[in-house]
Amino acid sequence: YEQCGLGRGTILLRWGDNNMPVRTEAMRGKVLHARFEGPGVLFHASDNDDAEPMKGSAMMLEFDGPAAAPEVLARQELFARMAEGGRITVPFARQYWGTSFGMLVDAFGVQWMFSCSNE
Repeated sequence: YEQCGLGRGTILLRWGDNNMPVRTEAMRGKVLHARFEGPGVLFHASDNDDAEPMKGSAMMLEFDGPAAAPEVLARQELFARMAEGGRITVPFARQYWGTSFGMLVDAFGVQWMFSCSNE
C-alpha cells in the first residue's frame, strides 16, 4: 500500500516480538497491531486466528469535496496502482447516483471500494 501511494505504515507490532507472549505458536510473527496513515487515510489492522482472511468484507476509501481534474486523475492512478496484481470488479468512473465509484480486489485478496463525491 505504501508503494501505491496510499500512505505509510507507522506502527507494526508482531506477536512474539520483544518477548511479547503469544496466544498460540501459529500466531507468532503475525500482526498484533498495525497503523497505516496517509493523506486523509488512517486505519488499524491485526491478524486474528479465529477469522477467515478478508472473507466477506471490504475496505472503503471515501474522498470528500468537489473533485478537481488533478485530484480525480490522482485517485484514478491510486485505484489503478492498487489493482495491480489483482483485479478490477467495478471500473472507477462516475456512476448514475452522481459520485465516482469503483471496486477492486488487490494482490493480497483484499476488496477495496473507492467513492469520490463530485458535488
